[in-house]
Amino acid sequence: MEKDLLGKVALVTGAGSGIGEATALLFAAHGAKVIVSDINEEGGNATVAKIKEQGGEATFVKTDVGKAEDCEQLIKKTVEIFGRLDMACNNAGIGGEANHIGDMSVEGWQKVININLNSVFYCMKYELKQMEKQGSGAIVNMASILGAVGFDSSAGYVAAKHGVVGLTQNAAIEYSAKGIRINTVAPGFIDTPLLSKAGMDDNAKKGLISLHPIGRLGKSEEVAELVIWLSSDKASFVTGGYYPVDGAYLAR
Repeated sequence: MEKDLLGKVALVTGAGSGIGEATALLFAAHGAKVIVSDINEEGGNATVAKIKEQGGEATFVKTDVGKAEDCEQLIKKTVEIFGRLDMACNNAGIGGEANHIGDMSVEGWQKVININLNSVFYCMKYELKQMEKQGSGAIVNMASILGAVGFDSSAGYVAAKHGVVGLTQNAAIEYSAKGIRINTVAPGFIDTPLLSKAGMDDNAKKGLISLHPIGRLGKSEEVAELVIWLSSDKASFVTGGYYPVDGAYLAR
């Protein structure tokens, strides 16, 4: 594999499993030093171990991205450990409460908005400050196909992911002339632990598969490939975009 990110530093939130783990592993495979961030210590340390097994360099930093002060410390620690921050993938997220709007708890709404939207603002706030000092950087925010359309019983998630898309566009307008590119990746339904946590049995998975014309769910590695490309110099004129990885879900 081409070591085109050699000497660069990447940060991935929610890197203890699923898309975040796959992204952290691929950053390392391309030569980047990786800060693996997650609230789950076991998962985060396991990702670091996998990176080191394949000859890469990584450090785990436990972070609750729902807290602004944790996000600030995450960026500070990244710079303390590796000296700079070149690439960030703000991936951490939760499925959230499944309910119709009238039945959704206020607490459930606030939690999913905080973890899925506020956290992206918190992380970007401090990532952008560091990248602005350096005069360069690339950020990829993890949205969803549900950043473009609705989905029954997922109002909080849908609103948060729409917000991530808007926040990304605004950041691109403000920072692209400063050498910092910001884009959004929009996965379809990916076969990750998040689906299992949501109580998806085989029949429910079949239902989800039927929504994707390609005839299957996505793989975390397929999303990671786009994140790495958007983070690299190969995407030097790409900023402010929304890029589905969805097996034609949105094409219907």
